[in-house]
Amino acid sequence: MSAVTPLPPAPSPPASGALERSVWLPVSSCATAACLRAQTRTAGPLRRAARIAGALAVLAAGLPVALVIGRTARRGTAVARWSRLFLRALGIRVVTRRGFSCLGGSARARAVRDDDGPALLVGNHVSWLDPLVMAATLPCRPLAKAEVGRWPVVRTLAAGGGALFVDRDALSTLPRVVADMTAALGRGESVAAFPEGTTWCGREMGRFRPAVFQAALDAGVPVRPVALRFVEGAGEWATPSTRPSFVGDDTLVASLLRIVATRDLVVEVTVFPGVRLEQPAPRGLRQADARGEPGQGERPRPGAARAALARIAEAQVRTALLPDSGRPALAA
Repeated sequence: MSAVTPLPPAPSPPASGALERSVWLPVSSCATAACLRAQTRTAGPLRRAARIAGALAVLAAGLPVALVIGRTARRGTAVARWSRLFLRALGIRVVTRRGFSCLGGSARARAVRDDDGPALLVGNHVSWLDPLVMAATLPCRPLAKAEVGRWPVVRTLAAGGGALFVDRDALSTLPRVVADMTAALGRGESVAAFPEGTTWCGREMGRFRPAVFQAALDAGVPVRPVALRFVEGAGEWATPSTRPSFVGDDTLVASLLRIVATRDLVVEVTVFPGVRLEQPAPRGLRQADARGEPGQGERPRPGAARAALARIAEAQVRTALLPDSGRPALAA
C-alpha cells in the first residue's frame, strides 16, 4: 500500500546550538540535560545486573564467531542473530513494521517491490544501538565511524560483522568510502548508513546528507528508508523514550546504564519500500543520441540525483516519527 504526499520544504539551517564543524560532521542541537527524560518504569538492581552480565556474555560469545566468520555467506544471518541476542540481553525488544511509500516533489521516483536484493539502507540516528538494530532487522553491513575501529573488542566485533568505516573529520576520504559501499552493494550485500552524520534524541532529527546516496546510484540498487523510534511500553500505552539516545557529552557507560535501568524498552523499526529515481536525459541529449551527435541540451546538475534521493528518504523517515501519524498497535 502506498500514499503520495508532497515533500516538505528543505530544512532551515541549524540553530546556534547546532553549528556544523564540517560538511560531513554536523552537530545536533540535542543535549543530555535538555533531551533525556526519566524512564516511565525503572528496572530493579537485580534486573540491571542481570542485563549487564547477559550483555557481557553475548559480547564474549561473539568474539570467536567474529574472528572466523569473515566473508562467509552466512555472515549476515549470524550477525542478525547476534544483534538480536545482544539487544534482548539489554532488555530491548525489536518490533518491525512495514511503512508506506510517500513520494512526491519535483524528482521522478518510483517505489520498487520488496525483494531480497541488495539496497542502501538509510535511517535516522538516535543511539550507538542503531547499527545493531539495523543488523537485527535486515542483513547488512553498517557504516561506522572510524573511532569504532580503534575500540578494543568492539573493533573485532565490528570487523567480523563486515562494518565499513568512515572518518567523518576527513572529508577527503568520502570518495573512498563511497567506493567501498558501492563495491559491497555490487557484491549483493546491503549497506546501512545514517546520513544525518550525528545522533539526535529521537524527538527531532537532522537533514539527510546526500554523499552516501551516490553509492546506490553507482551500484544501481534502490534506497530503502528505515525509521527507528524508541518507546517505553506497548500498544496504546507506548510512550516515546529518549533514554537510549546518545547525544551531547554523553558517554557510552552512562548510556548503557540508562538503557539497562529502563523497563519495557522497545525499538520500532519501520521499513519502507525501496526507492529508485527515474531521471531521463534532457531533451537535447535524447535528440542528439538519436542522431548520433553530441548533445546540446543542458546536463543535469552534478549531485542532483543523490540530493533528490536524500530528500525523498528523509521525508519518508519523518512520516514514521510524527506523533500523530496514526501508528498501529505494536506487534512482535
